[in-house]
Amino acid sequence: MNITVIGRGRVGGGLARLWEKAGHEVRALGRDGGDASDADVVVVAVPGNSIAEALQRVTGLKGQVTIDTTNLYTERDSAFPSLSHQIKSVIGGPTAKSFSTVFASAYEQIGAQRVTPSSLYAAEPDAKGITARLIGDAGFDPVYVGDLDPGARLLEDSSALTRALAGQMGPFFYRYARPGEL
Repeated sequence: MNITVIGRGRVGGGLARLWEKAGHEVRALGRDGGDASDADVVVVAVPGNSIAEALQRVTGLKGQVTIDTTNLYTERDSAFPSLSHQIKSVIGGPTAKSFSTVFASAYEQIGAQRVTPSSLYAAEPDAKGITARLIGDAGFDPVYVGDLDPGARLLEDSSALTRALAGQMGPFFYRYARPGEL
């Protein structure tokens, strides 16, 4: 799969490395932007308050499947119900929200875990399968929380809980499983 990651920081750079190891073709774009016209999937991995600025520097955004990894640390743009919706308004393709509830600083430790850690995601129907595959290819077990409405906002609003837990225990993995599946 040809993946363009917008953002080269911990999240974007870390996911790019994980997907390259899984055999995907990955191009990571930084602050200077670039062209995403050959991407099958676009991954937006920038701070939530930088979405508009980051996307305006990228050409070739034309309805690709999009995965939003952003988190909200400031006020939300009230014109959109979620950061994912803001991103969708620019790219226009099937959109998903994922990787916003896992810690990029722990990516290199995924394979050493006793059980596969989970990654929650919300997705529109045409983004669901690709998103689940890329979550798995990054080393996580995908856990679907529902459609983009209301799932993206639900995941964004949970970031305060994630930060509170990290304040007590540092970066962590989590696992959602039915009884008997562990």
